[in-house]
Order: sequence, then C-alpha cells, then structure tokens
Amino acid sequence: MSVEIRGLIARVWPVAMLIVAMVSIQSGASLAQSLFPTIGATGATSIRLILASIMLLAVFRPWRRPIAKSAWKTLIVYGVSLGAMNFLLYQAIQTVPLGIAVALEFTGPLAVAVFSSRRRLDLLWVALAVAGLAMLLLLGDEASGTLDPYGAACALGAGVCWALYILFGQKAGAVNGAQSAALGVTIAAIVIAPIGLIDAGAALLSLDILPIALAVAILSTAIPYTLEMIAMSRMPTPVFGTLMSLEPAIGALCGVIFLSQHLGHLQWSAIALIVVASIGTTLATRPHDGIEAPVPD
Repeated sequence: MSVEIRGLIARVWPVAMLIVAMVSIQSGASLAQSLFPTIGATGATSIRLILASIMLLAVFRPWRRPIAKSAWKTLIVYGVSLGAMNFLLYQAIQTVPLGIAVALEFTGPLAVAVFSSRRRLDLLWVALAVAGLAMLLLLGDEASGTLDPYGAACALGAGVCWALYILFGQKAGAVNGAQSAALGVTIAAIVIAPIGLIDAGAALLSLDILPIALAVAILSTAIPYTLEMIAMSRMPTPVFGTLMSLEPAIGALCGVIFLSQHLGHLQWSAIALIVVASIGTTLATRPHDGIEAPVPD
C-alpha cells in the first residue's frame, strides 16, 4: 500500500467513525423512547449505562493498563459529565422532540468553540446561534405549539455536560486512549444507576426489557463513545467540531424517521442556524486558540 493511500485512509477513517457514531447515538435515543413507558427516562438511562459499561469493560479490560493517579481526576469529571449528559437528554426527550432537544443540547459544544476563538467574526456566529436558539424556544413543538420548559431546561443542561465531556474527553483520550471510554461509561453508570434503581424499582431488572435495553446500550453508548474517543484523538479540534456540528440535523432526521416527529419549516431553519453557527465558529478557530486533539505518531 502506497504512502498516499495510507495517508488518505488515516484522514478518512476518523471522519467515518465520527459520522457512524453520530447516527448510532441518535438512532439509539429514538429506540430508547420505547422503554420510557415501562421504566421511565431515568431507568432507560441507567440500564443503558449499566449494560454499556459491562460490554466496554469486557472488550477493553482497562485494568490491564495502570492508570496514573493524576489521570483519575480527568477521568472522573469525564465520566460524571457523560452520565449527567445522558440523564438530562433522556429527561428532555420525554417532552421535547428529539431534533429540538439535540439542537438545544448542542449549545454546549458551540460554547466550547466560541470561547476557544478570539475573532470578531465569531460575533456573527454567536448571533446566528442565539437566533436559532430563540426560534426553537419561542416556536416550541410543531404539534403543540409550545415547548415544555422542564424539557428545554434539561436539554440546555445536557449541553453544559456535553461541553465538559468534550474538554475532559479529549484529555482523557490523549492519555489513556480508547480505554477511557470504558472507564468513563463505568463511572457514569456508578453515578446514575442508583437513581434509576430508585425511580424504576424492580422493573429495571425485568428480562422483558433486556433485548431493547441491549440494543440501546450498543447503539447509544458502546459504539458511539468508543468511536468518538478514538476519532477525537486522531483529528484536530476544528475538524472534530465541524463534523459534530451535524449532530442536531442528524437528531432531527432520526426523530422524523423513527418517531414521526415532524418539524415545521421555521424549526428546521432554526436548527440550520445553529448548525451553520457551529460550523462557522469551528472553522474560524485556530489550533492554538483552544484544545487541539493530539494526533498519534
């Protein structure tokens, strides 16, 4: 294999992994809603993280490689933010369409990109993002005409956690590689599982929910977080952020395809504004302006 082909594969492979991760996580979120009537959103979050942590621990066996004491602080923040992000997003999509919830949640990564750059042009991207956010909050749901305040607040809270996930996930992945995903999801499960057990009770242990719960764990956690952890350590932050900017649109499409959550033209326009703002901010960010994911030799 020639050097050029190897170089092309090295550039394209992380991009493909990230796209697969985004489609997987939004498809899993759509499937997870079928668990809500039985075990609730909290229970669905808990069983998803429990099963995903078992799978990732079995695959990566992180105990084989010692973790430096200095790395545990980053891993713990990464894991807790991951768990809280999942918990809050599932609370949000109980009452808010998936596409709108993901768009609101995406204000977290967008904020990371904005604060990483110091260019005047960023004021334009901030204005676009604020306009899109305001449109979503004011227009609400196409079906009801209003947006549930609790669901919207949870989605925005998930955005804060997503920002922490990006910042600390990059650091954890740079030091510990893919095993960070296994450790992070396990920490998330330890934090969130007790809440799910209290909320759902014995229903969380029912074998009837196991097939769907396994599918959700694989689609929404095991596959995407592993692929994201690998991808973010193999591409610069601007490239990673630009691709992640597609997440709200992918979430909206999954909501239409799997949940029949049709959005109006203005709502699609609002999501488009947030996507464009994120892409613009990310492309305007120079490597030294923020955290850049290291590229292995």
